[in-house]
Amino acid sequence: MKQWQDKRYWLVGASAGLGEALAHKLSRAGAEVIVSARSEDKLAKLVDELPGRASYQTIDVQDIDSVKEAVEAVGEVDGIVYLAGVYWPFGAKAWEAEHATAMIDVNLTGLVRVLGEVVPGMVKKDAGHIVITSSLTAFRGLPRSIGYTASKAGTMSLAECMYADLRKTGVQVQVINPGFIKTQLTEKNDFKMPFLMEPEEAAQEVFDHMNSDGFKKSFPFAFSLFFRLAQFLPDAIYYRMFG
Repeated sequence: MKQWQDKRYWLVGASAGLGEALAHKLSRAGAEVIVSARSEDKLAKLVDELPGRASYQTIDVQDIDSVKEAVEAVGEVDGIVYLAGVYWPFGAKAWEAEHATAMIDVNLTGLVRVLGEVVPGMVKKDAGHIVITSSLTAFRGLPRSIGYTASKAGTMSLAECMYADLRKTGVQVQVINPGFIKTQLTEKNDFKMPFLMEPEEAAQEVFDHMNSDGFKKSFPFAFSLFFRLAQFLPDAIYYRMFG
C-alpha cells in the first residue's frame, strides 16, 4: 500500500466518469488532487466536492500551448494519471475522418504532449508515478472501432515502451485497460455491453492497481481474459467471431 499523505497527483481528463470517481478515491486517501479538463464549471464543482486538498487547472490536450501553460501552473507533482479520451463508434464502411483524427489526437497524441512536458522532470529527479489509460480494445482490432481502437493500441504500446525504459528507475509506469464503463462515452453505443461497470467500481480497480507495483492491469478480470486470449486466435477464427 502506497503512502498518499502529502503526495500531489494530477488527473488529466477528470471532470466526469472514471476521472471524477478516481479523484474522490485519491482525495479520501489523503493525496492533494489537481484535476484538469476543458470544462471549468465541471472542474470547479468537482473540487468543491472533494474531501481533501484540491484544485483545478483547465487544459486542452490538443493544444501544446495549453498543455505547457497547464504544466507550469500545476507545478511539480508526485504522480500523473492520464484519463482524457473521446469516442465515436463507426467503421470503415462509413468512415468519419474528423472523428477518427480527434480520437487519435486526444487519446494518443494528447498523452504524448502532456508526458513530453512532465516525464523529463520526473526522470531528472528519479522519482514519479505515471498512470496511463488504455483499453481492452487495444489487444486486437474490432469492428466499428476505427480511430478508438487504433488510439488505444498506440497508447498501450507507448506505455510498454516507457515501462521498458524506466522500470529500473525511480519513475513508476503503469497502464490500465478497462472494459466498458458507464459514462457519456459508452452512452453512444447501440449494442449490449458485457460487464458494464459503474465509474466508482472501475475507480476502485484503478486505485488498487496504483497501490501495487504491477505494470499492467486489465479489468474486469473475466472479460479481460477473453480479449487477452483473442490475441492468440488465428485470423480466420477471430474475424469469424467478430465480423
